[in-house]
Amino acid sequence: MTFYVDIYPFYPLQRSSFIFSSHLLTVILVFLVLALSLLLILPGIRGKSRLFWTFRIIISLFIGVVIVALNFTCNWAEAKMTTNATYKSFSNAVVNAEIGLHVGLYGINVTLKGNPIVQLNETIDYNEMFRWHDTIEEDYEEALEKGLPSPILYIAEKFTLGSPCRLILQYRFSGRYASATLWTAFCSWLLANILFSMPVILYAGYMMMATAAFIFFSMASFSNISSVPQCVFSIGTDSFKTEYSHSFWLALATGLLCTIIGILVVILNFVMPEKMKEAFSVGVDSYEDEDVSYGEGYLNAAFLDRVTSSTLTAKTKDNL
Repeated sequence: MTFYVDIYPFYPLQRSSFIFSSHLLTVILVFLVLALSLLLILPGIRGKSRLFWTFRIIISLFIGVVIVALNFTCNWAEAKMTTNATYKSFSNAVVNAEIGLHVGLYGINVTLKGNPIVQLNETIDYNEMFRWHDTIEEDYEEALEKGLPSPILYIAEKFTLGSPCRLILQYRFSGRYASATLWTAFCSWLLANILFSMPVILYAGYMMMATAAFIFFSMASFSNISSVPQCVFSIGTDSFKTEYSHSFWLALATGLLCTIIGILVVILNFVMPEKMKEAFSVGVDSYEDEDVSYGEGYLNAAFLDRVTSSTLTAKTKDNL
């Protein structure tokens, strides 16, 4: 078996690391292409409005990509610790490693990184994803078949229905409601951008505040996990609990940004409505209508002059 570098040909590989979410990568690429497409039209905008449109496009796309990406991130809640832990089941081998738990709306991500990485003649660098639809049992059984290290199996087992903790009952429903309200916030964001391009700036401001409200609702939904007694993860001689992490605070910052934009738009629309219409290029149609009416009047006057001159010429010839 040395030909196979200690990997037996009739058994699955020991590790299948979770590198990067394909859904998250797709969201980022779509919004990058959209941003580049919109920025290409900026050279056609003249004057000071070019800077305003650039700022408006960047801020709007940032809010949109954050709302969508938060559905696929795995760091709404996190916990990390460095400890000595048993590496494999039915073995007394102990390794020093950093163990991490990253909770998302659709599953958990468990990491195990050795300190140093190479221990026991093996590279200890695991990053495993466990997704739940109704349960996590299927992914947990696959992890058992792969023979993953004991710390990873211990953390994943806490989210199974057979565990006394049954953490999946807390996180699954909280994640579902949080994801649903985030998609509702995305729809509100789309409607707000449509209203900004129409002469209804006031209602666009209201929709931005509605977007912020749904983001806050998603945070409140995920926060329900703290109302239930948390299960303690004890590995070796240490233990840890999950705490809110980057995605949660990013959602809070995005909600506050939408709130500030919505309030400013509503206030400025009441204080200086004409300048707001000019800033959002709402009053362009009225100027075009005036130009068209002026052009039509000029054409009608020229046509009447020609008809009058031709009539006078005809009468002169008849008199002669």
